[in-house]
Amino acid sequence: MRWAPPDSRSRHAIRDHIEANLDPVADHQEICFLSSCYDFPWDTTRSLELALLRVFGVASSSALLVQTGELLERTQKRYDDTVLILSEILENGYDSERGRAALRRMNRQHRRYTIPNDEYVYTLSTFVFEPIRWNERFGWRKLLEKEKLAGFHCWQQIGALMGIKDIPPSYEALERYNVAYEAEHFRFSEDNRKLAVTTRDLLLSWVLPRPLRPLGARVVHALLDDRMRDALGLPRPSPAEVRLVEAALRARGLFMRVLPRRGAPRLITKQKHRAYPDGYRIEDLGAH
Repeated sequence: MRWAPPDSRSRHAIRDHIEANLDPVADHQEICFLSSCYDFPWDTTRSLELALLRVFGVASSSALLVQTGELLERTQKRYDDTVLILSEILENGYDSERGRAALRRMNRQHRRYTIPNDEYVYTLSTFVFEPIRWNERFGWRKLLEKEKLAGFHCWQQIGALMGIKDIPPSYEALERYNVAYEAEHFRFSEDNRKLAVTTRDLLLSWVLPRPLRPLGARVVHALLDDRMRDALGLPRPSPAEVRLVEAALRARGLFMRVLPRRGAPRLITKQKHRAYPDGYRIEDLGAH
């Protein structure tokens, strides 16, 4: 393994190791790996699913995604392609052989379309801030400042390797960009709604039988803020529903707090994926 955790199985061993020994600039890949694959694998996955939904709130982005047909007609494959490409980069490092191959594959996919640079920057910002915001609401421990900064530096470098221009130069500047971009560009369109509903239903199909999916949809809606729900055309839940969902996730965090740390990383690249039941090659990911 490229980045090994400390020997201790103490619940706070990863946090203490990062705080004492790692630098958020020089060691940002290691910090992100230890944090997301050991301490917060489930939380990271859920928050990045919300980040994907959040991107659908930008009507110009949604129009292109609907036009390509990938997310509406091959939803599972497009989801698995995206998750696997990003996981290859984050789990192996963007400077590893597999990480570089995943970056080449992602860049080749993006060159098929004309995507404005500002949309790239905004999408990148959601990968930085949605895990942080999820953690502030539901994390079993609070992220260190080093972990937050490492996330920024990691995605900033990935963005540079993707050829994204004008990425704000600091954590604070990127956060301001994220907030201002949403204030200006979050607007409802039917394309937004189609993408959000299709993706939401896909996520729910993995964990709930069909009769329970309407209830699951209400849970998902309760996790979103009003601006995002309105941009996606999703109904607003009652305050009681929001309180219930948030209380359940905070209770999960309290339970997780008493467990020992994971003994092995949760690696998405080592799991089975519905679109690739027999495994995958990086060069097979994405549209052809």
